[in-house]
Amino acid sequence: MTDNSQTSSKPFFIEIDEEGAGQRIDNFLFTRLKGVPKSHVYRILRKGEVRVNGGRCQAQRRLEAGDKLRIPPVRLAEREERELPETMIQQRLDGRILHEDDDFLVVNKPAGMAVHGGSGLSYGIIEGLRALRPQAKFLELVHRLDRETSGCLLIAKKRSALRHLHEMFREDHQVKKTYIALLSGVWARKSLLVDAPLKKNILQSGERMVKVAKDGKPARTEFRRLRKFASATLVEASPLTGRTHQIRVHALSIGHPIACDERYGDVAQNLEFRKMGLKRLFLHASELAFAHPRDNRPFQIKAPLEHELQEFVDRLAP
Repeated sequence: MTDNSQTSSKPFFIEIDEEGAGQRIDNFLFTRLKGVPKSHVYRILRKGEVRVNGGRCQAQRRLEAGDKLRIPPVRLAEREERELPETMIQQRLDGRILHEDDDFLVVNKPAGMAVHGGSGLSYGIIEGLRALRPQAKFLELVHRLDRETSGCLLIAKKRSALRHLHEMFREDHQVKKTYIALLSGVWARKSLLVDAPLKKNILQSGERMVKVAKDGKPARTEFRRLRKFASATLVEASPLTGRTHQIRVHALSIGHPIACDERYGDVAQNLEFRKMGLKRLFLHASELAFAHPRDNRPFQIKAPLEHELQEFVDRLAP
């Protein structure tokens, strides 16, 4: 059996520059030690084998420009990017860069492709972009979309831009996010602000579920009706907070789960939608708007509704 791993036999040292400043040390190590399990990264931190300026450090410590980082010998797997099916990645991402400048890029993420590898997936959008752009010094996700959701995905090209954008995403009303969704059933209202706290729950199977709960984290979503059909309603959904599965669970909470939502939808309704030709979750991140991290000028980007979703809407009976 071929051993595709390599061992670093000596500690190595890194001096943190301005781009690395402000990053948590565990996240910095995840980026630098590709192929090393996260559990091992946390182990060498706990044991004091990672040193900053000669001293022990906690995982949550934030690095500063000029810090000297000592990393112990570690066993590195061959870089995953070398084994990625680059032709397939190129096909999936071809023509999907909606915007790019020196600070960030926006990808029109295809449905069915995860934003990052893990949980049995060898690669995702971010690994794919790194494989296609080996010369890029820095590419990091600013936020996430569910695997089956398509649309605007923001990726930072600089550490300074990532910090700035993260701050905006954490603050209410700093980033406007707009989604297009098809709800099961006919929704009579024209608009509604759903203000319902959400709580994560991990089932025995390991599946992550989210539910409305009084002891959950605050979550608010604005829904606005766009079109009514005989058995469904097309809406615009704007999450005012950023909770996991927020739009999907809030849609369920008002009695109209998103069409073909295998986790939160109605089994019988989903079957009917599939018979009608819908093969995926009908949720699309259609727009992002925020102040550009470089000069605070207004920035807005839109991703047109995926062809398969638009075709399905066009076929629905009024």
